[in-house]
Amino acid sequence: MNHQLTVHVEALLMSAGYCLHPEFVTLRGGSLRSAAYPAGFACIRHPSRGWILFDTGYSPRFQELTKRLPLSLYRRLTPVRQEANSAIRRLAGIGITAEDVRYVVLSHFHADHIGGARDFPFARFLYPQRSYEAVRELGPIGATRAGFIAGLLPDGFADEAMPIERIAPYVPLPKEVPFSGGCDLFADGSLIAIDLPGHAAGQIGLLLSTVNARVLLCADASWSSRALRENRPPHPVAGLVMSDRKAYRETFERLRSWQAADPELIVVPSHCREFFDIACKEVRRL
Repeated sequence: MNHQLTVHVEALLMSAGYCLHPEFVTLRGGSLRSAAYPAGFACIRHPSRGWILFDTGYSPRFQELTKRLPLSLYRRLTPVRQEANSAIRRLAGIGITAEDVRYVVLSHFHADHIGGARDFPFARFLYPQRSYEAVRELGPIGATRAGFIAGLLPDGFADEAMPIERIAPYVPLPKEVPFSGGCDLFADGSLIAIDLPGHAAGQIGLLLSTVNARVLLCADASWSSRALRENRPPHPVAGLVMSDRKAYRETFERLRSWQAADPELIVVPSHCREFFDIACKEVRRL
């Protein structure tokens, strides 16, 4: 397969807290019992751009901002654990400081993906424009339904963060890939942002290449690798928190098709326990 990726990066997979949810919701035919879902994030080292985060997981601010209605409904539906193991603390454990992080790429604006954003004041934030536009004007009830907590974002986010579409050229992907193309974040083939609609409006994944592997960080286009392998998409009730059920199913099927056509591609869902350690004891390198 002819790939356009030309610059290798280093990718570290970590988690910042986790939530509990009945398994059957995220995995068709799964157990009625609650399962743990790590809030995964990726720390990527670019040879010239430095350290880049893809999402941030939870932080203690989640509990602080969900004490009162209607946001308290959010944490009751998805109880959060170990949110003190925030991205900034996980990174400090391997010698990476807030000053070292030069970019933060947000896949979408659910709280478990933007929870630690305020801990990186030196970073430039990049995001899919349609995803932010879908939530930025929501009132308290609408924001709760959309899983969005505005207080998790840095002050001045709307003025200082940059939509990916404004800075990154659109590039085609090989014809075998069931997505037409994506935004080349640094115009060097190292990080390609690909639209993965359905779960949240405007959600993106990130296609990258390390020395050892080609990787698609697929955010919440699937909640687990097992779901993709076994063709077990979420229960219909999960559609209540999706922006577009039909688009989600189409994206899910395209990911399965891509994996079938390219078995060496590693697809990493943000909440998959196969890639992210719930106890926050390990860093996985790809």
